[in-house]
Amino acid sequence: MPTQRFEPLPPVVQRFLRYVAIDTQAVEGVTEYPSSVKQKHLGQLLVEELLELGLSDAVMDEWGCVTATLERTEGTPGPVIGWIAHMDTSPEVTGANVMPMTHANYQGGPLRLTASMEIHPDDSPALNQCHGHDIITSDGSTLLGADNKAGVAAIVSAVSHLLDHPELPHTTVRLAFTCDEEIGRGTLHFDVEGFGADFAYTVDGETVGEIENETFCADMVILTVKGRNVHPGYAKGKLVNALKAASAVVLGLPPDEAPETTELRQGYLHPISVTGGVEEAEVKLLVRDFAESGLERLEQILQTVVAEAAARFPGVVMESELRQQYRNMRPLLEKRPEVVELAMEAVRRAGGEPKLNFARGGTDGAMLTFKGLPTPNIFTGGHNFHSKREWISVQDLSFTVATLIELAQLASES
Repeated sequence: MPTQRFEPLPPVVQRFLRYVAIDTQAVEGVTEYPSSVKQKHLGQLLVEELLELGLSDAVMDEWGCVTATLERTEGTPGPVIGWIAHMDTSPEVTGANVMPMTHANYQGGPLRLTASMEIHPDDSPALNQCHGHDIITSDGSTLLGADNKAGVAAIVSAVSHLLDHPELPHTTVRLAFTCDEEIGRGTLHFDVEGFGADFAYTVDGETVGEIENETFCADMVILTVKGRNVHPGYAKGKLVNALKAASAVVLGLPPDEAPETTELRQGYLHPISVTGGVEEAEVKLLVRDFAESGLERLEQILQTVVAEAAARFPGVVMESELRQQYRNMRPLLEKRPEVVELAMEAVRRAGGEPKLNFARGGTDGAMLTFKGLPTPNIFTGGHNFHSKREWISVQDLSFTVATLIELAQLASES
């Protein structure tokens, strides 16, 4: 993509820095929606900004979802399209008191965050494509929040540009900013019919130029392990340690079927938490594969591991609950090839080289596609999501804005 020097920082970056200052971390294991009320703090700010821009229907509903409409230019045809991003950040790393750092005119090598923490191109090879860029990171004590406040900032900035340039004909664009995407509940209360778009795009991807039409299939397994607690001084032949049995399950997982040992289209089993004690423990595991048959294979492996661990600890009881999370959206999007091709052409019109790719993860778009709203995913330029080593290129984020602007115009021609 073309490299352009920015001075001062463009509006999209100014918005991005304003948004990441608001802690919107989602919380696992609660019944409230959204899982943290602080997500609504960003939502209220967005409503105010959208109203100031002139989107008179901007509103936040009781679930924290913000919606608004950029009306088509007068006399312009085209479908109604949607742009969607999520406001929450990962529960895995704190998003409070984010202190962004800008590394201007990156020339290669590691990005130093703290005395003991750096982002190295060997671990984050996308840096090799960003020489001459301005890179934004956190100070190493928190995540940055590019996932997905970069998408939020890009959408608002594209809307602002189109409003400032009425000479650019564009179709109607519906906006939505959701909560709790990071814990798999981003579309739980999403009103597809009320949203009123013919198709949509999440702006929640990574590498610049990439359009994602495919996601993992995803399940979660919650394993409850029940033991028997006895005073340890009198426990011989009586005590059954649930925590040890749970640990045996985790240690029994095949090492070559893990996130840290797989890539591309390979699936994995991923334990994300072990809680509890001697009497009862709980293990949560993610199961991921691009095909449902792959999920079934991995879940059968897990059943075998669980049975072997139970056999090692006589008296232990293990109970599994399988929760379906989302499925690969590709088969449904292939029925609407024009939706993906429109985004690919928008990248070309903006001056880039599009690449069709798959997401080793999930998006709100996967669930929305299965709800009847075809929703592929567009890049933001962010990397190392869910990590204190998260980073984003100013130039790539600006290119995301340019792509969205072209997309709104292209849709008016379709």
